[in-house]
Amino acid sequence: MIGFLSSFSFLIVLALFILFSAIRVVQEYERGVVFRLGRLVGAKGPGLILLVPILDRMAKVDLRTLTLDLPPQEVITHDNVTIKVNAVVYFRIVNASDAVTKIFDYHMATLQIAQTTLRNILGQFALDELLAEREKINQRLQQIIDEATENWGVKVSAVDIKDVELPQTMQRAMAKQAEAEREKRAKIIHADGELQASKALAEAAKVISTEPTSLQLRYLQTLTEIAAEKNSTIIFPMPIELMEGLMSLTRGRAQG
Repeated sequence: MIGFLSSFSFLIVLALFILFSAIRVVQEYERGVVFRLGRLVGAKGPGLILLVPILDRMAKVDLRTLTLDLPPQEVITHDNVTIKVNAVVYFRIVNASDAVTKIFDYHMATLQIAQTTLRNILGQFALDELLAEREKINQRLQQIIDEATENWGVKVSAVDIKDVELPQTMQRAMAKQAEAEREKRAKIIHADGELQASKALAEAAKVISTEPTSLQLRYLQTLTEIAAEKNSTIIFPMPIELMEGLMSLTRGRAQG
């Protein structure tokens, strides 16, 4: 009797174990790829999934966007400049069955494709283009990598070049070039200012030549500005017109 109860208890425990092993829960962001006797049944979920004990096997696949950080890659640009570039790839699984059955490790495969594509594409651009058209290059990288991984059920949503490391000699050369460019702009602005000032002075000279009184007004204005400095001693000549007026007044009084 005791042996019978022990055997019955063992069967109950075994049945419960098989039952629980046949019940799987798949999260909202996951899919369960089910195989029955080695054959693909399909992707299931999310929610509760019942498997046939012993016959079925399930592999979970995460559908969330994943980030793939590419290590620094040494690239020779089209104008023969050696640089180091690192980038990040954003991708996600859009077909869980293909990601499990068509590639052994989709994460590693995407990494290798991204590294190879990064070196090949950047080698087609000159350094100036690489620095100035980064957004355009990012889009081209995304398109090429996405086409290569599409058959694996992988969708590459974005590729972003994070950093471009230049050789020290190239950094110094670019700094000198930028400084020369700034000096060039400063000289052009200064020359333009001198040209505008000379035009203004020419216009002023024309006005003064036609209106002699304007010269006297300007003279008085200059005296007013100089007089604002109280701690200065100023010696200035008397205008000839004013002297003539004073002399005429003096002669008139003497004759009177």
